[in-house]
Amino acid sequence: MLYSIFYHIIHFLLFLLNGNIIYENKEKLPASGYILVAPHRTWWEPVLFAVGAWPKKFGFMAKKELFKNPILNYILRHANAFPVDRVNPGPSVIKTPVRQLKHDNLSLIMFPTGTRYSSEMKSGAEVIAKLAGVPLIPLVYQGPLTFKGVLQRQKITIRFGEPITVDRKMKLNHETTQFVNTQLTAAWQKLDNEINPNFVYVPDTKKALAEKAKGEL
Repeated sequence: MLYSIFYHIIHFLLFLLNGNIIYENKEKLPASGYILVAPHRTWWEPVLFAVGAWPKKFGFMAKKELFKNPILNYILRHANAFPVDRVNPGPSVIKTPVRQLKHDNLSLIMFPTGTRYSSEMKSGAEVIAKLAGVPLIPLVYQGPLTFKGVLQRQKITIRFGEPITVDRKMKLNHETTQFVNTQLTAAWQKLDNEINPNFVYVPDTKKALAEKAKGEL
């Protein structure tokens, strides 16, 4: 119930604050569950992705530090978010989203790089997709990289790609994980080129080094 209320509030705020958001290829989204998988470029992407794929509802992974604030904790949990320890992730990082996909009628939003300051792919999305029996849907964000740009009503484009199926019979190891990651990377590149072939996202290396020093990368 609260998720639906959040959606309508956020949808109105996005129209009010920007009103220049374009979603492309939404017809490619399956009617059943799936995992939206994107390169991480801004902190507001999860909100835009969830709004764009409505009426599908989503679960989210969020770093555990965000749940320390009681107000934010309440909002996150009612938005189907669950805490993840990025330094020492436990079994729940797999079990919780699989449960959401299989039993809670939710889909999932994931960023394989884990942070917007890195381009290094991590495993996880393919494991969850295999266990839950759902496809990976690649998508990309192109638009302002500062919230000031959003408020200046700069154009934002989000483009969905073709589903990538993870065979439930496939044994997941380093080679097969790399194969799936290569498929995702190629799909993102294709989507970026279709929106704007001149677009290049360059992670902030200074912030990447700072996060690495804290053990978050």
